Amino acid sequence: MVQPLNYLKETASQTAGPYVHIGLAPDYAGFDIFETNVSNVVAGPNTKGERIKIEGRVFDGTGAPVRDVLIESWQANADGKYNHPEDTQQKPVEKDFRGWGRICSDFDTGVFTIETIKPGPVPGRNGKTQAPHISLWIVARGINIGLQTRLYFSDETAANGDDQVLNLIEQQDRRKTLIAQRSERDGETVYSFDIYLQGDNETVFFDV
Repeated sequence: MVQPLNYLKETASQTAGPYVHIGLAPDYAGFDIFETNVSNVVAGPNTKGERIKIEGRVFDGTGAPVRDVLIESWQANADGKYNHPEDTQQKPVEKDFRGWGRICSDFDTGVFTIETIKPGPVPGRNGKTQAPHISLWIVARGINIGLQTRLYFSDETAANGDDQVLNLIEQQDRRKTLIAQRSERDGETVYSFDIYLQGDNETVFFDV
């Protein structure tokens, strides 16, 4: 008869903080560790496409901004080509476009920004095309497992309506939680995108 190992107790779960910035984005925490830091600037000066800024905050279940969030972004370039070997499209990879960013919110205001270019549509399953979007991964204190979501663009109404992933969300009203709203500010194109971890306006997260 197998005896239970009563001396082995379940360990406490851990969240991603408070040292996540020191390990993943030390420059934000004031540490000069890496020769090259991954930042919120995703597109270099020679990257082609429409220059945009994404701006938003992450809110907890009480409606308070989370001020120590770390977000990673992943996107295609303006032609819909990912800078990754598994993207086998016959399109050139731009050397000046990394496609991946690591973004920290402002420790005082909770605002995060991404400086990039608007991505093009990318191939989806069954020969269909996905609407232009940016994938986001969110970690912070209080989050045991990183949260995966997507950002779509408010001026891509037709493409969003045909997007396979958006159409998987049965509650149509919740699809709007993934749509960034376009505006013009001081000559810049700005997309506003707030993320809600819980509550009535909870952002749709994906089990990837």
